[in-house]
Amino acid sequence: MEYLSREDLNLKEGEKLVYVPMAADIVHPGHINILKKARELGTVMVGLFTDDAIRSYKPEPYMDYGMREKVISEIKGVAFVVPQVSKDYKPNLRKFHPDYMVHGTDWRNGPLADVRREAIALMAEWGGEVVEPEYTQGVSSTELKKKAKQQV
Repeated sequence: MEYLSREDLNLKEGEKLVYVPMAADIVHPGHINILKKARELGTVMVGLFTDDAIRSYKPEPYMDYGMREKVISEIKGVAFVVPQVSKDYKPNLRKFHPDYMVHGTDWRNGPLADVRREAIALMAEWGGEVVEPEYTQGVSSTELKKKAKQQV
């Protein structure tokens, strides 16, 4: 279900909305660590990258959006899943005005570095904060996919 605005979410008075963008093609402990941190901050909304959004900067996803949405929506503490239609977070951040956005430190360099700078600036416009838990070392969807291909 697509939500039209933050008001449509029916958050309780004082309840904090936490936005977590994810591709989540292969769910691993790093994703769980991010979501656990997000739950500590408030009500979790995952901005799940659409298939086209993933293709814009990563290889073809193994699971399509519907499959990934089903998996993510069943993870403890995830209250909402909304489409993230590009690697540009601005549209969803503007739509939902989250109090927090949680993203691992892996986006400080690479294809999302510019997106990171823009997200920090945008969140500051309404007093929101970007929280960056340390990237979970030793686990990566990209690396897991490489290993899987090597074993075939």
